[in-house]
Amino acid sequence: MRKYLFILALITSFSGITQELNCNVVVNAQLTGNENLQVFQTLERQLNEFINNTQWTSKSFKTQERIDCGMIITVNGYNNDLFDCSIQITSSRPVYGSTYNTPIYNFNDKDFTFQYLQFQNFVYNENQFESNLVSVITFHIFMMLGLDADSFEQGGGLDYFKQAQTILNYSQQNTGKGWKLEDGQQTRFILIDNILSPTFKEFRNVLYDYHRNGLDQMSEDPKKGKQVIAESIETLRRMNSRRPNSFLLRTFFDAKSDEIQQIFSGGPSVNIADLVSTLTKIAPMHSSKWRKINY
Repeated sequence: MRKYLFILALITSFSGITQELNCNVVVNAQLTGNENLQVFQTLERQLNEFINNTQWTSKSFKTQERIDCGMIITVNGYNNDLFDCSIQITSSRPVYGSTYNTPIYNFNDKDFTFQYLQFQNFVYNENQFESNLVSVITFHIFMMLGLDADSFEQGGGLDYFKQAQTILNYSQQNTGKGWKLEDGQQTRFILIDNILSPTFKEFRNVLYDYHRNGLDQMSEDPKKGKQVIAESIETLRRMNSRRPNSFLLRTFFDAKSDEIQQIFSGGPSVNIADLVSTLTKIAPMHSSKWRKINY
């Protein structure tokens, strides 16, 4: 009887502890002309297992709290164990009182080269470089964790962003691109530098207001929720005045442009004249969508 109770206690103690991510990884090797090679299928399976079965934080996530996300790895070239790829990362989080999931992260990382031997083990070390493959994947994992946490709690993602920065710092020793300032203006370096820079201090507060005080309130008071979302976007105008057309703003609107258009094209009416003007100024690449806001 005691043995039974002990086993039951163990099951109960672990039942509330799950991994943080519900991630679907796809390896698309059509461009190589050899997409049916076993190595691509093995890489896809190993990455799914690595990401979804690893405990990335010290926090306990219930099954329904896991972050839905996806990674599409496009293999542009493959030679022996050297892969030349790009990776598209997306993540979302549920909106309170609805069945809707709102996009949080949408990043196209074009500088993704790595070495991989079929069946090799993936090892993540929070303070030490292991491989460019693991570094790129884990960098984006902590970006997703940070953005998700910021959308629920003001400043809640800071520790995750710091870990993403740590991964960036120790990964600069390898030859992979995207880790250094000189690698371009749309890289991992620029993204985490912007997130943690005082120049863009409003951004993380906007993440919280937009989601927690805006979207999450719309089930109870749609008009008030829309007003808060509009006010949070207006806050981005101040940030844009200091650094126009920043990469950080572009990543935000890559994830949010469709949603913003839909929110303000239906439901209770709010004053959108200033909002449309602001959107056109700070995110002109989506101006065709802003013109469709007609409610």
